[in-house]
Amino acid sequence: MSRTVTIRALKYNPNSKVSKPHMAEYKLEETPGMTLFIALTKIREEQDADLSFDFVCRAGICGSCGMMVNGKPQLACRTLTKSYEDGVLELFPMPAFKLLKDLSVDTGNWMNDMSKRVESWIHTNEEIDISKLEAPIEPKVADETFELDRCIECGICVAACGTKLMRPDFIGAVGLNRVARFHVDPHDNRTDEDFYELVGDDDGIFGCMSLLACEDNCPKHLPLQSKIAYMRRKLVALR
Repeated sequence: MSRTVTIRALKYNPNSKVSKPHMAEYKLEETPGMTLFIALTKIREEQDADLSFDFVCRAGICGSCGMMVNGKPQLACRTLTKSYEDGVLELFPMPAFKLLKDLSVDTGNWMNDMSKRVESWIHTNEEIDISKLEAPIEPKVADETFELDRCIECGICVAACGTKLMRPDFIGAVGLNRVARFHVDPHDNRTDEDFYELVGDDDGIFGCMSLLACEDNCPKHLPLQSKIAYMRRKLVALR
């Protein structure tokens, strides 16, 4: 038996001089397997064409549809409306990112700046010859590197982070995960001292308060806290 779900979403366009933040309420009939993404799409198609939110893949692999759902950062495409017993979902844009409009925030530029800040590329003195095979590495090390590469940069760990909300320049779990990824990659020749120069301060590895919200909310279930703890142990001796 279907039920009616209620979705309340923030409406606000910061680029409009007349727009004021307010909550808009929508009601729609729940269908089997309905995700929040499906619900928002129906709302935009049938009730409010002006409602803004982001999506690309609809399969939980692009990270575009992150938003706050009843106070918790979630991917809309992986959030089932049936998970909310009272049928009420209150939506806000993710904090810590620039608001574009309604539920849409700019994670792209933030992630790009983060990548540059942690120098997110292989550092090596060897000449790269793409006609030759890459130097082989042990399967266990490759698996560890690929595991950290599963991050989809959705921004949910950033939005869930209490440190980030208090310290705007904090690099966040996504940035520290990126550092850990290159630290374990044997193709990267950087030393602990090099990584310390990048994240060895309170806006980096030593700013994390280990509240675990990043790992608790990560849609890919990455071992964020263990990697942050690992990097902290490696770099604390250099302080």
